[in-house]
Amino acid sequence: MDYLASVAAEFREHLWLYLSMPLISGAVGYVTNVVAVRMMFYPLEFRGIPPLLGWQGIIPRRAGKMASISVQTITENLVSPQEMFSRLDGNRIADELEEPLNRIVAPLTDKIMQKHAPLIWASTPDRVKQLVYDKVKAEAPDTVNEMLDQVRNNMDRMFDISEMVITSLVRDKDLLNRMFKEAAEPEFRFIERSGFLFGALFGLVQMLIWVFYKGAWILPVAGLLVGYLTNWIALKMIFQPQQPRRIAGYTFHGLFHKRQQEVARDYGTLVSKELITPANIFEALMKGPYSDKLFAFIQRRVSQVLDETTSLAKPFMALTMGSRSYNEMKSDIVDSVVAELPETMHGIVAYAEDAMDLKDTIITRLAALPSDRFEGMLRPAFEEDEWLLIAVGAALGLAVGFFQLFVLFADQLAGL
Repeated sequence: MDYLASVAAEFREHLWLYLSMPLISGAVGYVTNVVAVRMMFYPLEFRGIPPLLGWQGIIPRRAGKMASISVQTITENLVSPQEMFSRLDGNRIADELEEPLNRIVAPLTDKIMQKHAPLIWASTPDRVKQLVYDKVKAEAPDTVNEMLDQVRNNMDRMFDISEMVITSLVRDKDLLNRMFKEAAEPEFRFIERSGFLFGALFGLVQMLIWVFYKGAWILPVAGLLVGYLTNWIALKMIFQPQQPRRIAGYTFHGLFHKRQQEVARDYGTLVSKELITPANIFEALMKGPYSDKLFAFIQRRVSQVLDETTSLAKPFMALTMGSRSYNEMKSDIVDSVVAELPETMHGIVAYAEDAMDLKDTIITRLAALPSDRFEGMLRPAFEEDEWLLIAVGAALGLAVGFFQLFVLFADQLAGL
């Protein structure tokens, strides 16, 4: 009884010091978890002295791999490039292109002809010029349909969605961050806030131990455990269990899995609005690593139209200009038409957005994904460097534990 009385008296004497333990532990848990979340995303580029003294956010540092995982999730589980293009109607695209094509055909032809054969073109009757314009315009629907067929039938050689997505996300690391942050923003907030709650609970245990046993090792070890366990528990609660489980009257369900419908909506909206958009797809076709194949086809088609259009005049033009000059002229016309295509294609973006319906498709299919595949879209952001985040939390907690030992509770230890 004397021992308990002395403990109680000592507790009352240092009441505020003891009560600081759960508060400090809660603060340690909160700060370490906030730091852990920040370290996942920032800084976007390496800061420090390379290669080891410094830091770059885990997701930006692994941008290529994270982007690969994202595109794999999208193409294998949500929507394939073949399905995207199968929803496009070549005739409808040709209709959408009619007005911009009408605007560029005559000026381009005039410009090239005036460059290579100014006298011939100036003496060509307007009626003949109009026949040339009309022929090119008339061939547009067939050319567009044929071009779409080429893309659909040679998808792996003409369009690489993986290259498009990976290039975009590696170039724009902030967008890559937002894909993960917006999909799991509540979970990241939970990690931060739960740090204080779990830390305070561990601090209460630490306080009770310290009341009865004041070993010098307790405070540093307790700080290390607080920093370690608050991160570890929070990460586990995000993903486990994948399916709801009833335990002692309570339902436990991984926070990320519980929000699958909401995540599907936010993720599908972001991806369809900023990443896999018709505008980006067309740009990848026109400017990406496989664009040469597409342009080679377009060039062959336009050249064919030019040859058919000028078949009667070609011998005279070639005789007057020389075969080499004629071929150079034709090549310039083709190159100019191709150069105008990316700008012209903007006219069909609105139609393509409706026809492809990427937003609703991604949302619907993501919401229906099995739990393991659904988890796979976010889990890699934590998985490989999860140990590092937990280790940083433990290190910060250990440092605070030594601060308590040598500053806050130094007098108590000295009196032992």
